[in-house]
Amino acid sequence: MISPTRRVYTVPLPNREPLVLGERTLVMGILNVTPDSFAEASRLIDPGAAIAAAQEMEALGADLIDIGGESTRPGAEAVSADEELARILPVLNGLAGRLRVPISVDTYKADVAAAALDAGAAIVNDVSGLRFEPQLAQVVAGRGAALVLMHTRGRSKTMYAEAVYEDVVADVARELKESLLTASEAGVPLDRIILDPGVGFAKRPSHSYGVLARLPELAAALDRPLLVGPSRKSFMRDAMGGRPAPERDWGTAAAVTAAVLAGAHIVRVHAVAEMVQVVRVAEEIRKSWLMAHG
Repeated sequence: MISPTRRVYTVPLPNREPLVLGERTLVMGILNVTPDSFAEASRLIDPGAAIAAAQEMEALGADLIDIGGESTRPGAEAVSADEELARILPVLNGLAGRLRVPISVDTYKADVAAAALDAGAAIVNDVSGLRFEPQLAQVVAGRGAALVLMHTRGRSKTMYAEAVYEDVVADVARELKESLLTASEAGVPLDRIILDPGVGFAKRPSHSYGVLARLPELAAALDRPLLVGPSRKSFMRDAMGGRPAPERDWGTAAAVTAAVLAGAHIVRVHAVAEMVQVVRVAEEIRKSWLMAHG
């Protein structure tokens, strides 16, 4: 399970120092500016509260902040680009000059990505892997931003119907390569792309566990930095006795530990304070294993 190698990548970012991935696992803090986030008991709709939460995440050790204005949980209703922008732009504008860490915008919409990048975001985190709005890649390329391409199938309301795989790791790798090709053809340089296997998206629990357990295979097949986002997701529900999403941080800690040991470059989490500690301890275990095995 422990990956003997984790390649180091340098990801250029606009108007700031490049992001170095692989020297240690980075923690991406989730900032949902939505009224219907699946995983949080409180909603950060008020821009002032969201700005303060982002600053607190940085103070607690987050290496990146991922801001989203539309829930992408299974079954979620889509929102318009105007509504999404109304939620996130006050937060992005309010954070200008207040954060040292890079900001990522969690969107699949080209118009939202363009406005967010103009407001200071440096990364676009596309849960559709360019399958919903391929023109988003041109926006990213034109602004010199980095791009996270996540694996999924179908929209929020239909994704589980498409969770049929011959070999989940081989199938996910093949479909992520298709997203990579789309990005490349639109002019996004390879060194600006990060991949996410989409734990919990269009996957039954066995598929999500399989992806986590076989992450080194995926890394070898794709040769790009990997972001893993297991935080509070429903694939853990049965193993945790049916606990609701806000009570799944212990399960998240186990999944995050597995991801770090398997060589993940970034983990995306809700409970930043707790998961920073989990990541740091898991990194020490990984270092000890590597020392013992040459």
